[in-house]
Amino acid sequence: MSHDVPKSTYRLQITPDFTLRDAAQVLDYLRRLGVGAVYLSPLLQSAAGSAHGYDVVDPTRVDEARGGPEALREFADAAHLRGLQVIVDIVPNHLGVAVPHENPWWWDVLRFGQESAYAGHFDIDWAFGGGRLRLPVLGDGPDEEDALRVVDGELRYYDHRFPIAPGTEFASPREVHARQHYELVSWRRADAELNYRRFFAVNSLAGVRVEDPQVFDDTHAEIGRWLRDGLVDGLRVDHPDGLRDPGDYLHRLTDLADGRPVWVEKILEGDERIPSWPIAGTTGYDALGLVDRVFVDPAGDEPLTALAEEHDAREESRDWSGLVHRRKRAAADGLLRSEVLRVVRDLGQEGADSDSLADAVAELAAGFPVYRSYLPFGDDQLRAALDAASATRPDLADALEALGTAFAPDSDGILAPASARFQQTSGAIMAKGVEDNAFYRYTRLVSLTEVGGDPSDFAMDVADFHRVQQRRLADLPYSLTTLSTHDTKRSEDTRARIAVLAELPERWGRFLAAVRNRVSIGDGSLENLLWQSIVGAWPASRERLQAYALKAAREAGANTSWTDPDAAFEDAIGELVDAAFDDPRVAAEVAAIAAIVEGPGASNGLGAKLVQLTMPGIPDVYQGSERWERSLVDPDNRRPVEFDAAGGLLAHLDDGWLPPIDSSGAAKLLVTSRALRLRRERPELFAEYRPLTAEGERAEHLVAFERGGAVTLATRLPVGLAHAGGWGDTTVDVGTAAYRDELTGREVSGRVRLAELFDRYPVALLAVVR
Repeated sequence: MSHDVPKSTYRLQITPDFTLRDAAQVLDYLRRLGVGAVYLSPLLQSAAGSAHGYDVVDPTRVDEARGGPEALREFADAAHLRGLQVIVDIVPNHLGVAVPHENPWWWDVLRFGQESAYAGHFDIDWAFGGGRLRLPVLGDGPDEEDALRVVDGELRYYDHRFPIAPGTEFASPREVHARQHYELVSWRRADAELNYRRFFAVNSLAGVRVEDPQVFDDTHAEIGRWLRDGLVDGLRVDHPDGLRDPGDYLHRLTDLADGRPVWVEKILEGDERIPSWPIAGTTGYDALGLVDRVFVDPAGDEPLTALAEEHDAREESRDWSGLVHRRKRAAADGLLRSEVLRVVRDLGQEGADSDSLADAVAELAAGFPVYRSYLPFGDDQLRAALDAASATRPDLADALEALGTAFAPDSDGILAPASARFQQTSGAIMAKGVEDNAFYRYTRLVSLTEVGGDPSDFAMDVADFHRVQQRRLADLPYSLTTLSTHDTKRSEDTRARIAVLAELPERWGRFLAAVRNRVSIGDGSLENLLWQSIVGAWPASRERLQAYALKAAREAGANTSWTDPDAAFEDAIGELVDAAFDDPRVAAEVAAIAAIVEGPGASNGLGAKLVQLTMPGIPDVYQGSERWERSLVDPDNRRPVEFDAAGGLLAHLDDGWLPPIDSSGAAKLLVTSRALRLRRERPELFAEYRPLTAEGERAEHLVAFERGGAVTLATRLPVGLAHAGGWGDTTVDVGTAAYRDELTGREVSGRVRLAELFDRYPVALLAVVR
């Protein structure tokens, strides 16, 4: 990379309600906070009213509702004037097609079919649709086409509008529909009969063929202008795993970026390595799971597992790998059946048993150990998955052997279409089966069910944490590190509170027994998830918790779902949430357990934040998480941020105020601002990584490391520490240099008593005195 990598990033969600001009008003605050780069959510023209921007409908222009091109230039100029770089999130995998007339390319394809100039831009299997593009918009009644109308030269279905091919408009609505290059079908046929690639199972997000150089050029022309004009200093790539050839795409993109850093939203599983791509690194989910687990008490594993098992009628609490396989297989056979069948069609094996091949593709994807391979990189994972599938399903031996042969690169390293298609599909099956389903069913400690994490890995000891950090410094020094994003199931401080339950399994068991005696939905596993989430986010409004509980229940899919909601069960969920507010005994139980976890949760939150901000990599701060961030899943984690309040607190901190650890979040703001400023102003202090080990009877309660002049020290397992009577005579040797604690101003050197170092805060950030 020929351009500078920022010392840190700060993620802002740009929306119609918080535009680029609004964002420009917080730049002075971000500069004072210590931020190195402002990292913006997608900016291209998205669907009307989109709160997230990942449903781009026109990649050739900046979204007017987010400020338009002039606002982007003004923002970039203002950021650069303050020494802040600008990073922008881009979405190459798909375009939004929910409202066809908003997307000019999609509208043209619907009107002209395969003759459209944009027919090749979208990933459509025209032959399977008989030359027509299937759109799953009709209801599931027998006479839905009776609702079709021809109005103002368009075909209408209630509020849906579709173009009419030239010369086909003079007939009945049914006849007009039959003449179009598209076929309106029941939304229930989407699972198996669609003929366009989607983002996961979202019918309104149509896959784009950026592997075609012309499509790449057309979809990246505006992004290229940002780079050429010096508006943008780096890019974040959304969901590269959906692309046909991510490596080739990233080489094209880095050429376009001309040396500016590129990060990819790549979710790594366990010890998985990333291919040799020309990137700065990942967006940090891999770091999140590591940080969380070093603050979890391993002693809570068995009792919390047993507690979950006691109330788990589906028997999913102990066998994570089995649950993953079943839920991935359900996704492959259900929501993503259309994508599985397209892999089979791409095999092109005339006369073969297509049902067996589809069964084999689904079984292979269900057992695939990572999101996807990038053949020939990852061939070992493909072979392992084939062997595992053959062992569990010997009846599919012939079909699996055929897949192994078809998916292997040829002598020149070229992949067959079915091989590339399977790689695009396996990641979607992982996401829908695990992130959006199994995570809501495996509920012993829900802070562990986070993107990129394996919840069967309950905790990480400090020695293993240090080993992984040393490897990260060597392999991924410029990867982002994060604790919260717009995709996390629970934000960092919600998880930090929930992690305390690993130290209090018996107390949690008593809480569950007490509240279940007052209100129950008949699904003990989901109840466990809901109560942990409620306590983690407490206090939260009834509306927020109701929305979260409904989404969690539908994602779990055991008693209700998005496609087939069960009204009675969903009413029971609402009653459970209401009980936390309206039933005095339940409300008292919630208040009591929330009070118990609040202090230790704050300790975990401050410790996790400091570790994340100072460990190897580029720290990313999600908007608002410089103070307490106790959000739940999207859209809860996109709520407006109180920047004015944060700015006022920061001013007090800069006047020398040492705040208490209270609900204002000022203590976390202190930790965040001092760590970010130190990384920006003295980057040479973060060039190394050396573990530090405490000595004394409470040594296991410290996680600490030295980065080359900066020392991070954080308390772990605070409940156990308090029960043991505190730090006692435990010490740590920070070396012979003179250090200053950036949080309190205290100067230390040599062997330090932790009881004194942590007398005000459970963390310390030491910097070598100049």
